[in-house]
Amino acid sequence: MTFQQPKIDTSPKVSDEIRKTTCYMCACRCGINVHMKDGKVAYIEGNRDHPVNQGVLCAKGSAGIMQVNAPSRLKAPMKRVGPRGSGEFEEISWEEALDMAVARLKPLRDNAPEKLAFFTGRDQSQSFTGFWAQNFGTPNFAAHGGFCSVNMAAGGIYTMGGAFWEFGQPDWDRAKLFMIFGVAEDHDSNPIKMGIGKIKGRGGKVIGVNPVRSGYNAVADEWVGITPGTDGLFILSLVHELMKAGKIDLEYLAQFTNAPGLIDPETGLLLRNADDKVMVVDSVTGDLVPFDQKGARPNLGATYKADGKTYTTVMAKMAEKYLDPQYAPENVAEKTGVSAKKIKTIAAELARVAFEESFTLDHAWTDFRGDKHDKMIGRPVAMHAMRGISAHSNGFQTCRALHVLQIVLGTVEVPGGFRFKPPYPKPIEQHPKPHGKVSKSAPLDGPHLGFTRGPEDLMLKEDGSPIRIDKAFTWENPMSSHGLMHMVISNAHAGDPYKIDTLFMYMANMSWNSSMNTRGVIEMLTDKDENGDYVIPYLIYSDAYSSEMVAYADLILPDTTYLERHDCISLLDRPICEADAAADAIRWPVIEPDRDVRGFQSTLIHLANRLGMQGFVNEDGSAKWKDYADYIVNHERKPGIGPLAGFRGKDGDKVGRGEVNPDQLDRYIENGGFFVEHIPEGADYYKPWNSAYQDWAVGMGIYDAPSPYLFQLYSEPMRKFQRAAEGHGDRQPPENLRERVKYVMDPLPFWYEPFEDTAVDLDEYPIHALTQRPMAMYHSWGTQNAWLRQLHGTNPLYLPTKLWEKYGFKEGDWAKVTSTHGTITVPVALQEALNDNTVWTWNAIGKRKGAWALDKDAPEAKQGFLLNHLIHELLPAKGDGLRVANSDPITGQAAWFDLRVKIEKADAPAGEQSQPAFPEIKSPVGQGPDHLEWKVGK
Repeated sequence: MTFQQPKIDTSPKVSDEIRKTTCYMCACRCGINVHMKDGKVAYIEGNRDHPVNQGVLCAKGSAGIMQVNAPSRLKAPMKRVGPRGSGEFEEISWEEALDMAVARLKPLRDNAPEKLAFFTGRDQSQSFTGFWAQNFGTPNFAAHGGFCSVNMAAGGIYTMGGAFWEFGQPDWDRAKLFMIFGVAEDHDSNPIKMGIGKIKGRGGKVIGVNPVRSGYNAVADEWVGITPGTDGLFILSLVHELMKAGKIDLEYLAQFTNAPGLIDPETGLLLRNADDKVMVVDSVTGDLVPFDQKGARPNLGATYKADGKTYTTVMAKMAEKYLDPQYAPENVAEKTGVSAKKIKTIAAELARVAFEESFTLDHAWTDFRGDKHDKMIGRPVAMHAMRGISAHSNGFQTCRALHVLQIVLGTVEVPGGFRFKPPYPKPIEQHPKPHGKVSKSAPLDGPHLGFTRGPEDLMLKEDGSPIRIDKAFTWENPMSSHGLMHMVISNAHAGDPYKIDTLFMYMANMSWNSSMNTRGVIEMLTDKDENGDYVIPYLIYSDAYSSEMVAYADLILPDTTYLERHDCISLLDRPICEADAAADAIRWPVIEPDRDVRGFQSTLIHLANRLGMQGFVNEDGSAKWKDYADYIVNHERKPGIGPLAGFRGKDGDKVGRGEVNPDQLDRYIENGGFFVEHIPEGADYYKPWNSAYQDWAVGMGIYDAPSPYLFQLYSEPMRKFQRAAEGHGDRQPPENLRERVKYVMDPLPFWYEPFEDTAVDLDEYPIHALTQRPMAMYHSWGTQNAWLRQLHGTNPLYLPTKLWEKYGFKEGDWAKVTSTHGTITVPVALQEALNDNTVWTWNAIGKRKGAWALDKDAPEAKQGFLLNHLIHELLPAKGDGLRVANSDPITGQAAWFDLRVKIEKADAPAGEQSQPAFPEIKSPVGQGPDHLEWKVGK
């Protein structure tokens, strides 16, 4: 008998149906195809038509199937029946849960709205949650930005009207040199991976600047293993070399920045005319003219004399500052850990590619002065940065310094360089100022968060005390555009600046990995006063999973998973735009929950309706919206502009601006869950100054009128705060902060030592310690995912060869790591590609026993650990009775990465249990099975 080939089905049926939506496994927000069998999720793949990922999907995205099957999912509303932290809860109905919440919130809204503090974690609907808090009337709202990367966002917006990641991206198709600073693998991972592939595929070069060589830095052609906290010094040394060699784009600086702006020698403010326009000297006529006058050729080196004063340009100030020998490579090499030779080589490479490999595109365009150009000049150097340079106490000025580097090379918004994504760029004038006027039973007087322009915008009461519980927008951090989530619990516990009644949090794992001083925060949440009452009286919490934070709540409002609810990724919030197009997206319930849970945003609407909150109810008290989907479609921020830009108008044929379309969500679903509107050719570069882009942006509802502007190399808002510290004006900082404000608020970026370096004994604590997220994890919810746990079940502390050998470590050893605040005992591993004086570990891997439905001896709960136990939200005491926040003094950004430690070998703890080990929490959802196994369909 002849051999018979086995019959194999080479095209098995994957699914009955494909439902297209948006991933939520990180903040990248890729498009996904969710394959369904018998109404259940069978498989998740990337959507090839999606503008963000074009079909590429990472391990996190594929593992989303495990999020909707996680044993740790909360099942129903719960009220606490045991002590806080015990994990003892009783399931209740939604009716009872909402009644309990309203009973707590209504008296506050009627009498003292500020007694509610509403803070959200990795919430991707902040325009909506902020709208809810604003209508409640509390001044105390913010999301996780102050804990994460506000320096990155604020540094970019104050300097050039946008920043990295959600604000912009490299010109992946034309860049030849790509330089990344402090970028871990968890942010924007798929586009960056695709982009690096494009650059390297055409022979371009990637330079990675990061103390840790992993992820993107591991595939970089050149790695700069910089000393943590010195990025700004390194960057300004590059600026020094470029200016010294004359390798800067003078035409770009003169036309598009305030470099030719004239500075008043008495006030340090820019000279302006009666129309408040910055004045420059025309290099052809020698006349004093407004910056935007048609045909103007601003003179970068001009001087102007009037009223006995001599005005000089911003450019002159920059040359004086950055050509100072303090920034010479030889003088920064030891501090940065980067040799003078390497700094000079990188500066020369930046200059060579920017100017010798410059190119032009034959795209005619008209600038904001009305001057016509027949070409666009390309400078193929692109940069990208993230949390690594942001989460330091000098991070704001470092981020600004990086933008100065890009700008002097002329590489922003030009072909081959860094490009903004709509709705950016936005001049600072297009952003709101912060608001904090509280009225009983009424909305706040405006949005909570914004951008201060000077001391007059600070959130201070008549007596000078803070309006907000987190002390945002005060002299402690005047430009804190995202608030200070990491200070909420400690300030509420201390009653400083005042006591609150209710802390309402969403997706904010503050009792574990989303907190500095983890043990201290746990104690604050459980501390009682002399009457036996909790110092923080009441805590409402919403999450989809049984996280560590759940145990400390009094009332749990369980959220859905991302495949079970509506979400809106809006141009009003954190959109999915690309540099060539405006885009937004939705999530929608591709499956129905099998538990008694509700999407948090819909829960907020239900609460608002019961509370009769203005903005959410009609004049007769009836509800405007029944749920979040209803809100997404029918809410209008202003006539014709709502959360979604696509398929507007009665027939769904309008974009950006248009009447409400009742079928809008259906149109999004039909289109794959997203909408894209491409920028016309010729309007796609030089966006801040390109008349065609400005007109297109007005049509899209991004601006109400064209809003061209100059890049702010010299920051007038900062100078105004600095002037106040010098003794000018009605609002001045308190004496204990006067010198600090005067020093850090330099209107030109500079570098200063991280605060912790000046607050601790560096001989005793000589080593830098960092955390970094792996590509397979985004947040704590990833490490309870059955697939992702197989990639990162534990997290050793990585040591460089120098420290490994110095302390005599070998494979399998443990170490005792100590800061001024605490001690941990953890397993160690060797990593040769690491800054010589730095140790690090993966973030958010460690779990508390009893949380996330994991076994108490799960690797994450046994050997996984957090560096958070070593970090405090306050800097060490100086003996003057005052404690300063461990934050950037300008924005309040948490200074995670300033941590200094000492290290020594240690015996493995009993049972090889990482220390500190906390008592096991009783799980409100029980422990998951040893094996997760199921079959979808036949």
